[in-house]
Amino acid sequence: VAPTDLPVLLTAESGTGKEHVAYAIHQLSRRKDKPFFAINCAAIPENLIELELFGIEARVATNVRARIGYFERADGGTLLLDEISEMALPLQAKLLRVLQEGEYERVGSSVTRRGNVRVIATTNRDLEEWVAKKRFRSDLFYRLNVLPIRVPPLRERAEDIEELSIHFLQETRHEETVCAKGFTPAAMRLLCGYSWPGNVRELENLCRRAATLCLGETIDADLIGPWLRTEAS
Repeated sequence: VAPTDLPVLLTAESGTGKEHVAYAIHQLSRRKDKPFFAINCAAIPENLIELELFGIEARVATNVRARIGYFERADGGTLLLDEISEMALPLQAKLLRVLQEGEYERVGSSVTRRGNVRVIATTNRDLEEWVAKKRFRSDLFYRLNVLPIRVPPLRERAEDIEELSIHFLQETRHEETVCAKGFTPAAMRLLCGYSWPGNVRELENLCRRAATLCLGETIDADLIGPWLRTEAS
């Protein structure tokens, strides 16, 4: 899907690395030299997300300065809308217009602006179910769902665990002063046999913890075993 400019809808459980997948799509696209921005729709208050997306004109309210929104900042590039299901219905209508027409206005402005932005949306919910419950617009769902990708949870791709574990260990070594360089075979068997309810994020946190607390060059099963049993219970 990377070479196209069509919208992408990434569906996955929390912690699977949806933002990393979105950035990989951007890096493999024709837009790779243009901006990539990610917005967490669930983390921004409903009354602020519109101005974050589309910007605001000066003097709309007391002491308000003009501000450029992400659609303007990401022109020519890619905009990731993380947890799109949490976006309020009125704003969904405005997003639909941008996707259909490429047009939007800053808050407090009557000037129509045009943008060339590829949208990648993510969700950990069943959007078709939300459409049925009238919590998500059906027209926006079909506009976003042009190129759907399901990112499988880590328990469904155990073959990735060893490579990811080594990657996170190497990252920790670059960022922190740690001795650990690898895992014993027994430790790796534990990692590969665990269900990882927290997905890739949980694996990353465990690898960083193990690297920090390991006193030697190899992380063994005795160190990580109690954590897995506790987190699995």
